[in-house]
Amino acid sequence: MKDEFLLKNFSLRNRIFFSLIFLSIISSVLISAVSVYQFREEARNYHQYRLERKELAINENINYILTTTSYPVTTENLALIFKDKIHELAAIHDTEINIHDLSGNMIISSRGSFSVDNISNTLSPIVLRTIQLSHNKRFVDIQDLDKSRIRIAYSFLKDNKFKPLGILKIPYEEKTEFYENEIQNFMVKFGQVYVIMLIMSIAISYFLSNYIIQSLKDISIRITSTELGQKNEKIENTSTSKEITALINAYNDMVDKLEDSYHKLAQTEREQAWREMAKQVAHEIKNPLTPMRLTVQSFERKFDPQDPDIRTKLKEFSLVLIQQIDTMSSVATAFSSFASMPAQKDETINVVKTVKLSLDIFNEPYITFTTTKDEIISKIDQTQLIRIITNLVKNAIQAIPEDTVQPSVEVSIEQKANDVIIKVTDNGTGISQENINKVFEPKFTTKTSGMGLGLGIIKNIVENYNGSITFTTKTNVGTTFTVRLPILSNDNN
Repeated sequence: MKDEFLLKNFSLRNRIFFSLIFLSIISSVLISAVSVYQFREEARNYHQYRLERKELAINENINYILTTTSYPVTTENLALIFKDKIHELAAIHDTEINIHDLSGNMIISSRGSFSVDNISNTLSPIVLRTIQLSHNKRFVDIQDLDKSRIRIAYSFLKDNKFKPLGILKIPYEEKTEFYENEIQNFMVKFGQVYVIMLIMSIAISYFLSNYIIQSLKDISIRITSTELGQKNEKIENTSTSKEITALINAYNDMVDKLEDSYHKLAQTEREQAWREMAKQVAHEIKNPLTPMRLTVQSFERKFDPQDPDIRTKLKEFSLVLIQQIDTMSSVATAFSSFASMPAQKDETINVVKTVKLSLDIFNEPYITFTTTKDEIISKIDQTQLIRIITNLVKNAIQAIPEDTVQPSVEVSIEQKANDVIIKVTDNGTGISQENINKVFEPKFTTKTSGMGLGLGIIKNIVENYNGSITFTTKTNVGTTFTVRLPILSNDNN
């Protein structure tokens, strides 16, 4: 299980690299094994061929002796015929010669001068039967004696009428020193060449694995950085590999489809947002229309020109209508502000001074302001910055219950690198867990009045300046909104 886990976490580059090294090692081992086998096979063929030549030459000499001897050519006379010739033949052919009768018993041997140890003087029944059953009446037995290999050739001795007289046994010891030395020399040279080949294989495998993986790595980086809603660059196909080309084409097709899907999704979201906004606006406008209608109908029904309090009633009637008209006006203003943000007018301003100016409109004594610097210069629309601060502070004030003993709203500014950080902290009721993900949604609000567009507008303003707005909250402890805006210089604009 552990090995399987390690294999799965082994990178493709390493797999290719080690696979190529493994193939190089395996091929070298196979080459050396085949070479050693070939050397040994050639040695066996050489000794077999040499034994056959010796056997043929000895048989020709024996046949000559049999045709020129003065003794009758019979099995019983073989000892007399070869008494003076057996050692001479052995010396000429540099090998031991043994002659047995047809029952396998030794008749005469040159072992005195040419002796191969552990060779039996009597032929076994298996050997006799094998010779008799062979088609050419010949048999070669191979034995391993004391780390030496002995080939023993058995064949019939025949008279001039091809009648078997006896059995000729010629032992032949394979001398392998030459071939063993050749194999050793070959392995030494091959080892030297193999070290060079291994180093070259490692280098080639390294560069080849990098070359193969590089295209995949580029595609992986592009896929990782691909996001919905941004401009995703296509990959230029410079690979000659069909597989990599297919993968690049698939990625480029995905980019086209992703962009098309994004436009369709954005269009659908816009349409849905406008539908929801239209419903909200219609609902908010209907709310004041109903009391206005009831007020008008009630005034018309009770209207009496002779009533001495007619002016007071008319004033109350007008006040109700004006209040409802103001409500509808605020609804229209909020909707207009959210639907169409005013164009940015980037001004070089002191952010600290502008935030102080924004706080001057509030009369609450528990609002405090702190800053790490008296001057933070940035290029930003002053009106929109004031809008951000006033909206956040107003929300912070409204989040604090009226019965709070020590209400607190803290506004702070600090500069970090090229960003200005503005924090608005309150000790109000906080934001409930189920509402955390809805805070910046249009038309979301926990208040009994208002359209819930304030934070949505602020978010749009901040993001238009490539900034961010976040918050942390804890129920019945308070909430901190953090606005991070880049300090835009003249060079950046």
